[in-house]
Amino acid sequence: MSKLDELIEEMCPNGVEYKPLGDLCYLVTKQTGFDYSNHIKARLLNHKEDGAIPYMQTKFFTGHRFDYNTDYYVPRDIVEKFPKITLNERCLLFSIVGASIGNVGLFPAKQMCFLGGAICVAKVKPEYCVDFLYYCVESHDFQRQIVQKTKGPQATITVDDIRNFVVPVPPLEVQREIVRVLDNFTFLTAELTAELTARKKQYEYYREQLLSADTEIERFTIDECTQKTQNIKWKDTVGEYDYIDLSSVDREMSAICETTTINSNSAPSRAQQIVHTDDVLFGTTRPLLKRCCMVPQKYDGQIASTGFCILRAQKEKILPRYLYYVISSDAFYKYLEPLQVEGSYPSVTNSNVKAYSVSLPSIAVQTRIVRVLDNFEVICNNLKIGLPAEIEARRKQYEFYRDKLLTFKEKQFDCCGEMDY
Repeated sequence: MSKLDELIEEMCPNGVEYKPLGDLCYLVTKQTGFDYSNHIKARLLNHKEDGAIPYMQTKFFTGHRFDYNTDYYVPRDIVEKFPKITLNERCLLFSIVGASIGNVGLFPAKQMCFLGGAICVAKVKPEYCVDFLYYCVESHDFQRQIVQKTKGPQATITVDDIRNFVVPVPPLEVQREIVRVLDNFTFLTAELTAELTARKKQYEYYREQLLSADTEIERFTIDECTQKTQNIKWKDTVGEYDYIDLSSVDREMSAICETTTINSNSAPSRAQQIVHTDDVLFGTTRPLLKRCCMVPQKYDGQIASTGFCILRAQKEKILPRYLYYVISSDAFYKYLEPLQVEGSYPSVTNSNVKAYSVSLPSIAVQTRIVRVLDNFEVICNNLKIGLPAEIEARRKQYEFYRDKLLTFKEKQFDCCGEMDY
C-alpha cells in the first residue's frame, strides 16, 4: 500500500467532499468594473520601462509555463490602482473566451504581472493547496465542466461559472502527497522538453548555416522562382472543399491540422485560393507567429484563405522543400520585421514575401541540404520516434495518473447535513 493509499484510508475512509472552487478562494475575478479603453489600453507600453510590469494574456501561459516577454507592459501607477487584477502571488488563471477556453495556468509569481482581458484569476485561500487545485482544474473532470458551460457564438464561460465548478477537497496532507507525486511526473517531462528545446536550437543553427548567402551562388527573388496561382470562381463551382484558414495550421508542427468543409453557399470571403500538392503556405497576418507549412497530397485542389501567401515552386529552379526551409528561417523573419504594417494584427504583403532574395545552389546541392534538414526536423518533431515520442508517452501517462489520483469517492451527507454512514 502506498503512502497516499494509507493517508486516504486513515483520513478520509468514507469519501471526500466536493466543493465549488469559489468556496476555496478569497477572490475570483477578471478585468471588470471600469472602462478598459480609458483606464488601461491607452497607457499600455510596447516595451519595458522602469517600474512597468508584463501584461499577461492567454497566449503567454499554459500550465506551469509562463512567458514574461509579453507584447505589452503596464506602468506602475496603473498597477497600484487595480490590486485585484495584479498578479503578485501564486494563483490560478483561466482563459474564458474563444478557442483558448480550457487553457489553465498556475501563476508562479516569479515576477509581478498584470491580468489581461479574457482571463479569470482565482486567488486561493491560504488554508488550501494552490498546487493541488491547479492539478484539479487541469484534470479531465474539470475540463468537462468547462465544456458543459461554454456557450455563445463566441465561446465564453463566466466568472460565476468558474466559481461554481466543483473540485474534490481531501485533507491537506492528502493534497500535498498528490502534489508530490504529480510534480515528479511534470519534472521528468520538463527535463525531456528542455533537451528537445536544445536540439531544436541546434537544428535552427544548422538550418541558418546551410541556407546562408554564398556570394558565389546566384540569387533570385522568391517571385522569380515561383509560379502564379489561381483563385476559385465560386459562381461556377459545385461541390464541397476543405478550407484551410490560418487556424488550420499548427505553428509548432508546421502542418495542416484541421480544416472545415465549405461550398459556394457557405464559403467565407477569404476562401479564394486554390492550392496544390507541395505548395508552401505562409501566413501574412501576424507573421512573427511563423505560421507556415507545405500542402500534402490530401489537400490537392482544395481552398486556402487569402491570409496565406501561396508559393508554388518552379521545380527546375527550386525544390518546394528547400523553399519551405527558406521561409522558415530566421533570416527571412528578420527581413520581414521592418516591413510589417501595424494594426489590430500586424501584416505583410504578398509582394513583400516574394521580394525576398534567395541563394539558389544547384538542385543536387538543394537536395543534400533538404535531406540534412529533414533528418533534423524528424528528430525534433516526429511524434513516433525519439524525444517527441517519449514526451508524448510521458504526457499520456501523467494525464492517466493525474485523473486517477484526483478521482475520489464522494462523501455522502443526510438531509440534515450530517455525514451518512
